[in-house]
Amino acid sequence: MSQLFTGAGVALITPFTKNNQIDYNSLETIITNQIEGGMDYLVALGTTAETPTLTSEEKLNVVELIKEKSGDLPVVVGMGGNDTRTIIKQIDKFNFNGVDGLLIVTPFYNKPSQEGMFLHYTEIAKASPVPIILYNVPSRTGINLEAETVIRLSEASNKFVAVKEASGILSQITKIGKYTRDDFSIISGDDLLALPIISIGGKGVISVIANALPGKLSQLIKLANSKNYDKARELHFELIDLLQLIFKEGNPGGIKALMNYQGTIENILRSPLYKISDSTYNEIKDAYLKLNL
Repeated sequence: MSQLFTGAGVALITPFTKNNQIDYNSLETIITNQIEGGMDYLVALGTTAETPTLTSEEKLNVVELIKEKSGDLPVVVGMGGNDTRTIIKQIDKFNFNGVDGLLIVTPFYNKPSQEGMFLHYTEIAKASPVPIILYNVPSRTGINLEAETVIRLSEASNKFVAVKEASGILSQITKIGKYTRDDFSIISGDDLLALPIISIGGKGVISVIANALPGKLSQLIKLANSKNYDKARELHFELIDLLQLIFKEGNPGGIKALMNYQGTIENILRSPLYKISDSTYNEIKDAYLKLNL
C-alpha cells in the first residue's frame, strides 16, 4: 500500500454568519481556495471546525458540501469520541460515499490506559470501511497516545495508515517513524512543527493556516517533501511570526481573525469560544501585511 494522505492537508474551519448560522457560501469559497492553492486533501470536522458546537444535522451538511465541492481532492472526516460503541454506531450509519478516510482523535476526559486505547482503535478499525488516521493531541484530550501503542496499531491493522501527531514530543515522533511499517505516515498536527517533523521522516501536515494561505503552506510542504530544506526553511521563517500569532489566543480564534481581515469570513465563533482580542487581531494583521504575497 502506498502512503496515503501525504503532503498538505487543511483542517477546514466552519465559518458562521453574524446570526451564528453556518455560512455555507464562505465555506465553499474556502474549499475553492484550497483547490486553487495546490492543497493535497481536505479534513472536515476536526478541532479547527469547532465540531463540538455543531449539531448532528450541521455536521452532515458540512461534510456533504465539502464532498460536493472537493473536486479531485481526497476528503477526511473527523469522528472521535470517548465511547467506543458510540463511534462504531456513527460509522455504521454514516454515508461514506466520497469519503477517503477518518481522523479519529484519542478518547478524551476519561483518560484510558494505553491498552484501552489500543482496543478502542482496533474495534473502530473493524467497523470502518475506509483508512484511519490516528490523532494524538494531548494538550486537548489529556491523554498521550504513546509511540509503542502507535507501533502496535500499525502492526495490528492496515486500516491504520497514519498518525496526526500534535504532542510536540519529537523523540516520540522519531520513534514512531523508525518502528512503524514503511507505508505508515506521520502527519504533523502543528503548523509550527511541520518542517521539523518532515525532516525526521514525516510526510506532511494537517494545517490550520492553510485556510487563509493555502498557496504558501502547500509550497512549504512540497519543498520540504522534495528535501529542498534551504528553500523550505526560508518560507518557514517567513511565516513563523504569523504562525505563532494565530495560536496566541487559541485555535480557531486566530485563523478566523486572519480570514476576517482578508475579507473571507465574519469574525464569529460559537460559545464557549470567543473572538480574539483587538490587540492580537492587530498583531496578526501587521504580520500578514509583512508577508511576500
